Amino acid sequence: MSTSLLYHGWGIRGYYLVRHEFVAGRIVQVIAQEDWRLRCPACGSADVFRSGQFERDFKAPPIGRRPVVIRLPIPRVECRGCGAIRQVKLSLADARRRYTHAFERYALDLCRMTTIQNVALHLGVSWGTIKDIHKRHLARRFRKPKLKRLRQIAIDEISIGRGQRYLTVVLDLDSGAVVFVGKGRSAESLAAFWRRLASSGAKVKAVAIDMSPAYIDAVQGNLPKAKIVFDRFHVVKLFNDKLSELRRQVQSSAAGLGKDVLKGTRWLLVKNPENLDERRNEKQRLEEALRLNHPLFTAYYLREDLRQFWEQDSKAAAARVLADWIRRAEASGIGMLRKFARTLRLHRSGLLAWYDYPISTGPLEGTNNKIKTLQRQAYGFRDQEYFMLRIYSLHELNYALLG
Repeated sequence: MSTSLLYHGWGIRGYYLVRHEFVAGRIVQVIAQEDWRLRCPACGSADVFRSGQFERDFKAPPIGRRPVVIRLPIPRVECRGCGAIRQVKLSLADARRRYTHAFERYALDLCRMTTIQNVALHLGVSWGTIKDIHKRHLARRFRKPKLKRLRQIAIDEISIGRGQRYLTVVLDLDSGAVVFVGKGRSAESLAAFWRRLASSGAKVKAVAIDMSPAYIDAVQGNLPKAKIVFDRFHVVKLFNDKLSELRRQVQSSAAGLGKDVLKGTRWLLVKNPENLDERRNEKQRLEEALRLNHPLFTAYYLREDLRQFWEQDSKAAAARVLADWIRRAEASGIGMLRKFARTLRLHRSGLLAWYDYPISTGPLEGTNNKIKTLQRQAYGFRDQEYFMLRIYSLHELNYALLG
């Protein structure tokens, strides 16, 4: 086998083939390094002479279904210049690795198409070996994403399993890439992000967040010139949660027919009217439940009116709609609505900022779904650092249905 094939087949340059063997179903390529190529690993001098050797095996990309092993007697040299006696540096593999650079590249190519477990089975190595290859690759690319070009970002928390385990994620809304992942969901989770952002020189113009006081304080303290845009989906979800609480209160105090009618209406109340299923008589059931209870009726239709806030032609028109909604909610006499009206009044500027920057944390919900898919594929992650690196690379993944 020629030196050219060693290079083109397995990416090995600077060595020559001594012989090849077939051992226990494996193809073993025994190679060696010519003396004139030897260099001192300490000073780089070519004035060296051999002082022993140590034989090692390295995994290389397979030929078909046959595993390939590269066997190399690694020379130990003594330098006449600096006096060092050491093994020479290798060009075909990293130090302390049992596989070649070509094997690593091949494994990474396979990781883009299938799971780590499948790659490990195909290449005849452990799951941990492929995971370590992939982890180092992700660390080289994503450990410190560039922040200088950030203009619009979204910040939200995600649940990563049982036991109140959370991560705080920052998303670049222009590129769709995750630029930071912090442990927990407190303001301290973002401390490292703010430090890196300050040193990057980025000019962030808008930040989409929910109405969490911790996030508001963190953004105002670190990005005083950026517009805070309260996420419309979180606002509607918060109102739906309050509406469900009101339904439970009404149901617990109802009697007779009214109580029976309210049963099973929780999801009907939070559904958009256009999504009600006529085949299941959902519209009729909802109308009957609302007719029997005035507070529930008022809260439901005020929810529909609140959705109109984001449908206006201008910021001025939206301001009028919001002011009118707050006035009607406060005049309703319903405690839940009056409390929610005060919340919207306090956050008025962040709500209206949507008309300056129509952004939301919606793209982060898509990232959430990808993270859940990632967890299901791997049956959970014991290495949290690796898991966080996988999150950084999510914008490059394409998920397909596998038969």
